[in-house]
Amino acid sequence: MTALKSIERPTMECETKHFLMAQRQLDEIALEMGLDPELHERLRYPKRSMIVTIPVRMDDGSVRSFTGYRVQHDVTLGPAKGGVRYHPEVNLGEVSSLAMLMTWKCALMGLPYGGAKGGIRCEPWKMSMGEQERLTRRYTSEIINLLGPDKDIPAPDMYTNEQTMAWIMDTYSINVGHTVPSVVTGKPVSIGGSFGRTEATGRGVAYCVKRAITQTGLDSTAPTVVVQGFGNVGAVTAKLLNESGYKIIAVSDVHGGIYNQKGLDIPRLQAYLSEMGKVSGFPHSEDISNSELLQLKCDVLVPAALANQIHDDNVQKLDCKILVEGANGPTSPEADKYLHENGVFVVPDILANAGGVTVSYFEWVQGLMHLFWTEDEVNNKLEQIMGRACDQVFEMSIKSGLRPRMAALRIGIGRLAEAKRLRGLYP
Repeated sequence: MTALKSIERPTMECETKHFLMAQRQLDEIALEMGLDPELHERLRYPKRSMIVTIPVRMDDGSVRSFTGYRVQHDVTLGPAKGGVRYHPEVNLGEVSSLAMLMTWKCALMGLPYGGAKGGIRCEPWKMSMGEQERLTRRYTSEIINLLGPDKDIPAPDMYTNEQTMAWIMDTYSINVGHTVPSVVTGKPVSIGGSFGRTEATGRGVAYCVKRAITQTGLDSTAPTVVVQGFGNVGAVTAKLLNESGYKIIAVSDVHGGIYNQKGLDIPRLQAYLSEMGKVSGFPHSEDISNSELLQLKCDVLVPAALANQIHDDNVQKLDCKILVEGANGPTSPEADKYLHENGVFVVPDILANAGGVTVSYFEWVQGLMHLFWTEDEVNNKLEQIMGRACDQVFEMSIKSGLRPRMAALRIGIGRLAEAKRLRGLYP
């Protein structure tokens, strides 16, 4: 008889720390803007959460049980929207905090969505394609009552991609009896995806870097950039900034980082990564740790990896002029205040990495209309929306004296509060 195997459950501390950090951001801006206490209380918690057990037959014939999550924080402005991540550190607190951030992000960008997030505790890099497919399809079937193009629309996130979305779309479509492309975004173009979606988050981050340099008056002649995380977001950001004449002096991935003060050859690095599976060991560079990378002197630092990378223990060692958050929640509230007080211009995550959900919105709209746009049309529309949001946040920050993160939250939460006021409370 084959033994049942499962992924270890997170500790309570791990469950709560991310969510408490998101709540603290809400509490701070709610006090500053005089948010109605009853509305404030409603926004502090998700509308609904689901935890599911996902038994999967592995390639060796054994059965492993994984834990999956789907959290919808708020749906006042429209259907829930948010990615699905596969990672061994996924937990309910993390997913709930990310769903909350998605609510603020969608409201800030003026998108007709509420915030959601999902994930599975697993190590996808140790699983075959067949195991990942069975995991994805069973997860979809377990949360299917939450999903739908007018209810909840998943998208790719950490260690998921367009293939993952294709499996979710197919599983949902089979269960409802007809093809429903708009139940997910970030799927392949051949089955209803949008041009420009894969690069959208990194493109938005790169655009925010350029706008931040203009806003701060920093010399734009070959600014130096450090990118933590060389996955989809970080690699695209580095590629686009490199093409614009920026000097990428350091990047990292889960295995470690590399550094060259004269600048890295990004096209060759991407080819090297494809062959070797990691950035360390790249010719004409020095291997460094992720912690050393964050402390490098540079004009722009782009944390595009995991959450909580910049905190009390290392924030005083940072040596950048601008910090643009490609990742979700990479900076603790205390570190954010310290950076602002010490003259570092921070472009917060709900603005900087909103390119992904914005183009996901374009994909959803195109699917519903059955009318598709060219890549240039998608990128132009993205730049317009990102530009408008940057202008609004920077202007609010200057007028109010709020640091950019609080300015972004004030705009997003203000829009949501107005919508809730107009809709009223169902008895």
